[in-house]
Amino acid sequence: MNSQNDDNLKELFERFLSSEQAQSSVEDIQKGEQILREHPAPEPDNMLIANIKAEIAMRLPVKRTNVFMKTAYRAAYAAAAIMIIAAVSLSLFDKNPGESGPIPYSSIMPTAIWESDDIATDDADLAIFTIEIEQIEDELRSLQSGEGIRNGDSSLSELEMELVAINNDFWKE
Repeated sequence: MNSQNDDNLKELFERFLSSEQAQSSVEDIQKGEQILREHPAPEPDNMLIANIKAEIAMRLPVKRTNVFMKTAYRAAYAAAAIMIIAAVSLSLFDKNPGESGPIPYSSIMPTAIWESDDIATDDADLAIFTIEIEQIEDELRSLQSGEGIRNGDSSLSELEMELVAINNDFWKE
C-alpha cells in the first residue's frame, strides 16, 4: 500500500482503537499484503477449465428451451387477448346486428300502437288520461282568470283532488 492509503487506514482504526493499536493493525495489514504478493495463487489447471466449460455448455441449451417456451407462451397469451378484444369490439360496434327480431322492450306496447303516428289516440287509457288532463288545464285557466268562480276554495280543492286521483290511477296502470 502507498503512504496515503496507510494514513487513511490508520486514521480509520484510530476512530475505534487507541493510537498504538491502530498502528499495529496497519502493520498487520501491510504484512498480510506482502505475504500475498510473495505467494501468488496458482492458476487453475487447463483440464479443470475445460471441464467447467463443458458443464456450462451442457446446461445452457436447457435454459434456452425454457426461455423459448416462456416466449412462446407469452406470444400465445398476447394473440389470445388480441382475438378476444377483436371479437368483443366487433360485436359491440356491429352496425347490422342481423335478424335479431324486435327489440325486447318494445314488446310492452302492441305493435299497432308502436308503429302509429299518434300514440295518444291509439291507446285507450292514454287517451282518457290526456282528455282528463286537458279538462283540468281548462279549469285551472278559468280559475286563474277569475271566470266561473263557484265557491272559490271548494272548486280549487275539488280540482286538486281530481288531479291526485288521476296521478294515482296513472301510476297504478
